[in-house]
Amino acid sequence: QDGPQRKKRKSEVGEEDKQLDILAIGTAVGSILLYSTVKGELQSKLDGGHDSRVNCVRWHQDNCCLYSCSDDKHIVEWNTQTCKVKCKWKGDNSSVTCLCISPDGKMLLSAGRTIKLWDLETKEVYRHFTGHATSVSSLMFTTVKPMNESKPFDGITGLYFLSGAIHDRLLSVWYIRSDRKEKNAVMSFTVSDEPTFVDLTVSEVKEEPVKLAVVCRDGQLHLFEHILNGYCKKPLTSNCTIQIATPGNDGDSTPKPVPILAAAFCTDKQSLLLVYGNTLQPIIEKVSLNTSESHICLVRDIQKVLSLKTDAALTKVKTPVVNSDTKVLVPGIPGHSTAVKTPASGKEKKKNKRKPGETEESIEERLGALDIDVSKVKTPGGLPQTDSFAVLLVQGLESNDAEILNKVLNTRKENIVKNTVARMPIHAVIPLLHELTKRLQGNPYSASVMVRWLKSVFTLHASYLSTLPDLIPQLGMLYQLMESRVKTLQKLSRLHGRLFILVTQVAASQTVQDVPEVNQTAKLVYEDDSSSEEGSDDEMIADKDSDENWDEDEEKEEQSDEQDMTVEKEINGDSDLEPENESEEE
Repeated sequence: QDGPQRKKRKSEVGEEDKQLDILAIGTAVGSILLYSTVKGELQSKLDGGHDSRVNCVRWHQDNCCLYSCSDDKHIVEWNTQTCKVKCKWKGDNSSVTCLCISPDGKMLLSAGRTIKLWDLETKEVYRHFTGHATSVSSLMFTTVKPMNESKPFDGITGLYFLSGAIHDRLLSVWYIRSDRKEKNAVMSFTVSDEPTFVDLTVSEVKEEPVKLAVVCRDGQLHLFEHILNGYCKKPLTSNCTIQIATPGNDGDSTPKPVPILAAAFCTDKQSLLLVYGNTLQPIIEKVSLNTSESHICLVRDIQKVLSLKTDAALTKVKTPVVNSDTKVLVPGIPGHSTAVKTPASGKEKKKNKRKPGETEESIEERLGALDIDVSKVKTPGGLPQTDSFAVLLVQGLESNDAEILNKVLNTRKENIVKNTVARMPIHAVIPLLHELTKRLQGNPYSASVMVRWLKSVFTLHASYLSTLPDLIPQLGMLYQLMESRVKTLQKLSRLHGRLFILVTQVAASQTVQDVPEVNQTAKLVYEDDSSSEEGSDDEMIADKDSDENWDEDEEKEEQSDEQDMTVEKEINGDSDLEPENESEEE
């Protein structure tokens, strides 16, 4: 953590000074390293100023004084000779990301999102500026003298300065007034992407334009040239845009863009130093400016320059000698292990150095020497381990890896599904439900598999799901999906029944057609005379039985009617002893 975060600005060039070679480097832990570029070693370390990461370091014109700002909201003034804090004060309510010292050295600009101008003697805010919506990444003065030379100059009033912020495609120019009224930017420059590196030529005379070079994240360089003379409402576009591309020869006909990393004006203000290519091996080139053209594309073949030597980086793979009792742990998924091959005693050790005629081993062959093969490893039962399935499922949900999720969710064995759902952590339940809902909308074949997972999730994690306050919106899509599927079930089952009848009828008719016709005429017919008489006697007996049954049924019905009448009379309080009532009833 204590390593250097990124290089900061070199010290200002001063006459007859011993500290011309010192480079100040802010670190992520809050300390500042002073590095001697001549000696090539660390000279001293500044500690005790910041509690959090250092965002910006600026040298004062007086070279034994250094200013730094940090995420801990404070600005620190350092004495580099004693390596101690000279002064420390709160710079903002949020982290302070950028600093800039005025040309006369009496004022300091600091910025988090809002920009403040400090008086270095009293450490009080001299002016406030609106700033940007995001953290400011660059601050610099564009003029050293005021444009209006009639008034006496106090060292700061009438000067312009420039600011740029992360994720902001506008660079703003601010004007320092004698009053506190105006807090907004007087003009702005628009670029194609977020600015990553800004350099400018300072305007020293009234009529001299400010030249601005802005390198954007998309690898383009924008050049501006403008005389600062007051308020401008419309954002200014670049006079010239510079890009670098490969020629597109050698089999690949399409030219590829080469990113520009940084750009700086030379002392003559007419030529630029361009830094482009790879951050490990950047190419620095001096280019003369021609702003008459609005777009310049420089063709550079960087493939030849950036061809890295692969022969130098030869990895040496060695297989450890282990006995059968040793257990080897390898990095990867918990629950997986690997078998390490013990080298045969008869074979000689393979030499790593190549002979002049041999080709280099491929990475596949080198990995083969390690023999890391997860698929060969099996548990005693022969089934994949449920622990590994639960880990795989969580990894797949977090990384949104379709390959891992397909491997786990396409499991059809009920036991594995239940154990995996039971062993997965609680925080992965809702992401799993969202993933299952998404898959249910797809192929019907996969839906039948996903329903098993849904069933296990709802049965095993019902108590957790019931505690969630926003469960209904979370599962809204799933509810709608299930309702729409169930609505069509009745119609589909009817259709299935009709189709089944049709198919069976067609199949039956085909089988009938396929069977050969059988001759059904009787070969021998035997007739008996007594059969007709017996038949008539039987009919007579049947008729008698039916008549007798009919009479019995009528008698039974009459008896039941009489019983009903007597019951009704008893209920109504009537009896046979009262003749008057009887006559009334009649």
